[in-house]
This record gives sequence, C-alpha cells and structure tokens, in this order.
Amino acid sequence: MWPVNLYVSIERSVLEGALVLTHSGWIDAYQSLAPVERAAGQFVGTLLFAAVVIGMTQDYGTGAVIKSRRSPIISICIGLPIVLIVGALASTGYLILGSSLGTFFGMLFIILGVTVLPAGTVVGAVAIGQSVATRFGRPQLWVGVLTGSLVVGLAGVSVPATVALASLAVTLGTGAIVRVLFGFGGISTPDDRTIPPANKI
Repeated sequence: MWPVNLYVSIERSVLEGALVLTHSGWIDAYQSLAPVERAAGQFVGTLLFAAVVIGMTQDYGTGAVIKSRRSPIISICIGLPIVLIVGALASTGYLILGSSLGTFFGMLFIILGVTVLPAGTVVGAVAIGQSVATRFGRPQLWVGVLTGSLVVGLAGVSVPATVALASLAVTLGTGAIVRVLFGFGGISTPDDRTIPPANKI
C-alpha cells in the first residue's frame, strides 16, 4: 500500500502548491497578457534559456536531446514520476518557507524545483523542435533550439496549449536528463549493443 500512500501525498502536495500559486496572482497576471505578448515572451524566454542550458551543459544537454528523440516513451515514463516528486518537493518547500525548518529545507526544495523543471522543459522543447525540423531536412541542433522556441511561442496564443506542451516537454526532457546523468533507460549508441561472436566482423 505504500506506493498508493506515496502518490496520494505527492498529489496533495502538488495540489496545495498549485492552490498557493493560484492565489499568488502569477496565473492571473499571465492570463491578463495579450496572446501576442504571451507568444513573444515564451519564444524569447525559451530561446535564451535553451541557449544557456544547452551551451553550458555541452555533452549532457545534447545527449539529453538525442535520448528524448530516440526513445521518447522511455523518457516520458521515467520523467513523469520524477516531475511529480520534484514538483511536490518544491510545493512543500514553498509551503514551509515561513516555518523554522523552511529557511533551509524550503529554499533547498525550491531551488531544486526551479533548477530541474525549467531545464527539463527546455530540453524537451528542443527535442520536439528538432524532431519537427528534421522532417524538413534540417537536423542541426541550433535549428532544433530555434524551432522548439518557435513551437513554445506559438503555444502561447492559447493557455491550454501552453499547459499541454509544457507538461509534455517537462516530462520528456526531465526523463532524458536523468537517463543521461545516471546512464540507464536504454543504450546510447549502436556500439553498446551486444553482438554475438558469430556475427562480428
């Protein structure tokens, strides 16, 4: 029964955090923007953050994008529970921020959330953008960054579309990042495959 209790506690923490976020006014401020303003803001924000994340992490960021494209189902299956756990920790950290323990643990959980989730979202968005760009014969990473930012920007016209795309991107990207960092969830290159001795050249 403990997995059920774990998911119930995670769901409660996420819902409480979402309720606090709703009353904080951020969602109302976002919805009050014009669709063009949301689209432009999301495009520029994604483009800049993607350039920073992919540029600073180098091989890790590129590897995460590649894993997202090669095996998206595995990345989503790994990323979904991690996103829920990290989101629950960040929500809990925000809720206990005013308590005696919140000064340390609250800030620690919040920093974890604002580091992992945006990075995962950006990696997922770039992977989606590169998949779209590859269909048009442009598989370069920089084209994927630009296309992914454009897709996120276009989704800004509709709030439900933004929520759906962000949910897909964060689970996809976070799962891929974890797979690259910890080296599980599938092979990375054809050279890692086990070849029977009779078939080796």
